[in-house]
Amino acid sequence: MIAIGGAIVSPTNFLGLHVPSAGPLFFAVLLVHVLAALTCVVAGLLAATARKRPGRHPRSGRVYLWGLGFLFVTATVLAVIRWHHDAHLFVIAAVTFGLGLYGWWSRRAHRSGWERHHASGMGGSYIALLTGFYVDNGPQLPGWRLLPHWSYWLIPAAVGLPLIGWALRRFRAGISARPRGGARSAASPHQPGSPV
Repeated sequence: MIAIGGAIVSPTNFLGLHVPSAGPLFFAVLLVHVLAALTCVVAGLLAATARKRPGRHPRSGRVYLWGLGFLFVTATVLAVIRWHHDAHLFVIAAVTFGLGLYGWWSRRAHRSGWERHHASGMGGSYIALLTGFYVDNGPQLPGWRLLPHWSYWLIPAAVGLPLIGWALRRFRAGISARPRGGARSAASPHQPGSPV
């Protein structure tokens, strides 16, 4: 048992999800891991839905990338403690972080076609993030537990890839960089100096 905010929490059942009883270090790292994942989910959603210009998009993107870093580090510790059970989750976390870094680097390098690489890297990392969650927790979630196990691996990509394609089409058309009201921003999204 672990005390959190005055309440006693069982490491085997947390918020309705079964948690392996692998000791207090595992549970403490798992809490940080869950907080990092929740941060990534919110920050990634804020960045994805923001207009691609200075402000919410880059701020949320930075928070997302830092969250991915914490997620990867904590996933590594969790996998070391329970490698036989969590090795596949370590691989998913590594792919998630790697895609996020690739998306960030693509924006920083600003080479030809960087927009496609940036969106694919960041969007792909978000898909991998959700895949890790569903693969690990899908069998315990209401509704999801009725689905076959292979669907936990495919549903995030089946939903996310078309959304990435849609976002890229909007970006190429200059829609995501326009200020509210439909007027074009000062810098065309295709110019090197334009914000993303």
